[in-house]
Amino acid sequence: MQTQKTSRKSGFTLVEIMIVVAIIGLLAAIAIPNFVKARTTAQKNACVANLKQIDGAVQQWALENKKSSGDTATTTDVLAFLKGSTLPACPSGGVYSTGAVSASPACTKTSDGHSI
Repeated sequence: MQTQKTSRKSGFTLVEIMIVVAIIGLLAAIAIPNFVKARTTAQKNACVANLKQIDGAVQQWALENKKSSGDTATTTDVLAFLKGSTLPACPSGGVYSTGAVSASPACTKTSDGHSI
C-alpha cells in the first residue's frame, strides 16, 4: 500500500493581506493626530512650568536684593537662583525674558499658550 502525499501550501491570500494593511492604516490615521496633540500639550505645560520657575527666581532675587515691584530683573540677575545657574530652554524653541519684578516672565511662543 502506498500513500500519496499531497503537497498543500498554506499562506495568506492577497485579500487577507490587504485587509490587515487597511486596518493598520486606519489605526495610524487615528493615532498620529492624537500623538501630535499630546506632544504639543506636553511642550506647553513644560514651558509654563519653566516660566513659573523663572518667576520664583525673580521673586527670590527681589527679596534678597531688597528690590521693589517696579524694579527690572535681567536674566543674568536671576541665574544664580536657578538650578545649575542656567536659564531653562523652552521645549518648543521659544526664548524666555524677564521684566519688572511685578510682571510675569514671558516666552516668545505666547501666541501658542506659553504664558503663566
